[in-house]
Amino acid sequence: MRIGYFLSCEEYTPAQLIEQARMAQDAGFQGLWISDHYHPWNDEQGQSSFVWSMIGALSQVVDIPVTTAVTCPIQRVHPAVVAQAAATSAVLHDGRFVLGVGTGEALNEHVTGERWPSAGERLEMLEEAVDVMRKLWDGGFVNHRGRHFAVEQAQVYTRTPTPPRVYLSAFGPKALALAGRIADGYILTMPDAGLVRGFREAGGGDKPVQGGFKASWAPTEDEGVATAHRLWPNEGLPGELLQVLPSPKHFEQASQLVTPDAVREAIACGPDPAKQAAQLRAYEDAGFDEVYVANIGPHYGELIDLYRKEFL
Repeated sequence: MRIGYFLSCEEYTPAQLIEQARMAQDAGFQGLWISDHYHPWNDEQGQSSFVWSMIGALSQVVDIPVTTAVTCPIQRVHPAVVAQAAATSAVLHDGRFVLGVGTGEALNEHVTGERWPSAGERLEMLEEAVDVMRKLWDGGFVNHRGRHFAVEQAQVYTRTPTPPRVYLSAFGPKALALAGRIADGYILTMPDAGLVRGFREAGGGDKPVQGGFKASWAPTEDEGVATAHRLWPNEGLPGELLQVLPSPKHFEQASQLVTPDAVREAIACGPDPAKQAAQLRAYEDAGFDEVYVANIGPHYGELIDLYRKEFL
């Protein structure tokens, strides 16, 4: 299983993200995830840089693969524009860029004033969006009149010889079936062997499966828990809340229900490498090909150094 590093645009400034990317590559991490958000999950996180600017900047400082985790190409940004952005990113990264996609969250996608579609409709939109992007990556002028999107005489000129790979994030059975049918890989943020098996049986075969988790390095476990509870209590929210709450303040209200003990249970906190090893082993045992770890809080240098010494 390959180990990568997850860049959280919601928490860190662009300069800090670039610094983390350099440090991660130097430490031996084998790839990068980067989040694509318009808002942070809460105001305490305090950042949310434009992912395509960051991906361009990353191309100048690292040469390991970069995957968006994940982009939603169905509302905030039209799939024809995402196709151009992803194609340019693939050129800048010499073909090592992967477009991770999903059906998104209202938190990021409602900002244009359009209604937030139901889960089933968003999945239908995502399938059409991927089809539109692949047509544009094939070259030539594209005209498309579908149920959800229109493209008129559009052509993407800056392209790699091989189109970007598209990995799909999926949890429910319909999304899992779609991922198995159309995606080049699968993205999941829980070490669920059943979902991995479901993707492979739905047509995913031996395509790559990527996972990711949060860690909070600190001098003590209690300090790590306090930092994670202050910055990322949303990690403990259940069900569909992540998809339907529309603003950081709503996440702050819902996150009042998440206790420090719940955070301690969900996130690897403190300096003990055994906690990181347990998380890595859970993903390895579930059949993942790649896993990406994100730091919470100011001690990202220490977390990266722990991985360099213990795992990489």
